[in-house]
Amino acid sequence: MNRYPRDFRGHGPNPPDAAWPNGAKIAISVVLNYEEGGENNILHGDSGSEAFLSDIAGAAPWPGQRHWNMESIYDYGARAGFWRLHRLFTAQQIPLTIYGVTSALARSPEQLEAMKSAGWEIASHGLKWVDHRDMPPEIEAAQIAESFRLHQEVVGCPPTGWYTGRCSMNTVRLTAQTQRLAWISDTYDDDLPYWMEVGSHDQLVIPYTLEANDMRFATAPGYITGDQFFSYLKDSFDTLYAEGQEGRAKMFSIGLHNRLIGRPGKFAGLKKFIDYANSHTGVWFARRIDIAQHWQKTHPPKRFERPSQMTRDRFVNRFGSIFEHSPWIADRAFALELGPAHDSAAGLHNALARVFRTATADERRAVLCAHPDLAGKLAAAKRLTADSTMEQASAALDALGDDERATFQNLNAAYMAKHGFPFIIAVRDHTKASILAAFTARLHNDTETEFSTACAQVERIAALRLKDLLA
Repeated sequence: MNRYPRDFRGHGPNPPDAAWPNGAKIAISVVLNYEEGGENNILHGDSGSEAFLSDIAGAAPWPGQRHWNMESIYDYGARAGFWRLHRLFTAQQIPLTIYGVTSALARSPEQLEAMKSAGWEIASHGLKWVDHRDMPPEIEAAQIAESFRLHQEVVGCPPTGWYTGRCSMNTVRLTAQTQRLAWISDTYDDDLPYWMEVGSHDQLVIPYTLEANDMRFATAPGYITGDQFFSYLKDSFDTLYAEGQEGRAKMFSIGLHNRLIGRPGKFAGLKKFIDYANSHTGVWFARRIDIAQHWQKTHPPKRFERPSQMTRDRFVNRFGSIFEHSPWIADRAFALELGPAHDSAAGLHNALARVFRTATADERRAVLCAHPDLAGKLAAAKRLTADSTMEQASAALDALGDDERATFQNLNAAYMAKHGFPFIIAVRDHTKASILAAFTARLHNDTETEFSTACAQVERIAALRLKDLLA
């Protein structure tokens, strides 16, 4: 099976109504990353110093040495930045989700106590604030397990949410496979939560952000002033809030770091945004666990039989009749690079149509000839397929008077004699009168034009049939 795992469809063109509590038009998830004391440092058993997300331009690791300037910047986050942010959010009664590096939380008991007293959610940010990219999966799984253990020990309860950040290709799978998390966030692929199937487990994913994130004060291109950060947050808020007013409410994640946004000049932009958001009605500031619990209640997971995961026999049995009496089309489509994008009517139709379009002219002509005449002898003998029976009945072709039936039979005979295949039209798009009008007009076309027209109508019939089977 040639299968493509990435999901480009997501919620599709019609995402679900978030139905946030109290009719909120937007849910804002403010996340504060607590990494100070969990970063790369030879004191922590690492090979060198940290070099990521600081105000030191062009920072590089110092192998085998402590980087005093780097350490002091991280220390500022714990010593000053955290408390400035704590005062802001507790005064505004805005609940936060903490992405807490477990080893960092263990080294900051006063800050941890303040988080707990404020009622903030303390999720896991992994055991250490290090890059997992090249970490073997068994080592990463062991670190995840140790983070659970230490989190329970330090915080007093296990984490119910997870975000690694500098993750590997295995991180999302490994965290989901623990089956211990209400949500995970190592994705940036949507404005709403969604369910991910990991074996028999349904894992809720709450996507995070790298752009509405103060990390851009330490990356290029990025923010220089607090006003730039405010402007970006405001524009994001305005866009999402307007969508919420149109009945398409979304979630807005904001990522913060003590050592970055905790600096006075940057902090001013954040405070300006908080005041701006609070000037609007219908704004729900929520912890990620609150969003997860709401989504679980309002939009619980719903599994369905996915075409991209079927066996060949099941796939052909299920979709072999989409193109009339031509199961070979489904058989060939099974060999395409199917994935989550093909688990919808539109996606699967595209795969089947690709096979039909690239078939030989004789093969396509055989598909045309497999279609019955409209109101013809097969219909009268009740020998149509279930799909064709329903389709012809939708335009009342199963209830014709004698004169009408004679008209159709004469047109069928004339069309077949001229073009060598039956007249094909997607009856569900028409009325009896418009079918007769099209029949009469198309009878006079040349055969090449009619061949193309009939093939397009076959694809349209297939699309309508798939919509009956798939959402």
